[in-house]
Amino acid sequence: MDCKFESSIREIPYPQQLVYDTLSDLTNMERVKERMPEDKIQDFTFDRDTLSVEVSPVGRVTLRIIEREEPKCIKFETAESPIPFFFWIQLLPVTEETCKMRLTIKTELNPLMKGMVSGPLKEALEKMADIIAGIKYQ
Repeated sequence: MDCKFESSIREIPYPQQLVYDTLSDLTNMERVKERMPEDKIQDFTFDRDTLSVEVSPVGRVTLRIIEREEPKCIKFETAESPIPFFFWIQLLPVTEETCKMRLTIKTELNPLMKGMVSGPLKEALEKMADIIAGIKYQ
């Protein structure tokens, strides 16, 4: 069963291109390392195209960028995960100095799994949106 989870829309007080340039190069994730909840996330590693993290109690999750649509979308797929999924970051301009963002996860889940993971997945997506929206993009 196709399942899609979306974060609420966040406004980011930086230009769309600057936010895109930062998020499309995962080496910039050094900026968010200290904002990750240490009780849930360990062993956070990344390079330009790949991000890998140990998530408690889920296990290792590795995401790889599969498409960059400058300056509005970055698409990822799982390279390693207990549940395979696609993840994308959408960016739209609001003004020349601000943009808005939404995070989306798409996966295949049977009805039982959907019932078990929907709440925690939605909560994790909202926390990720908060972290990404809170980055200093200068």
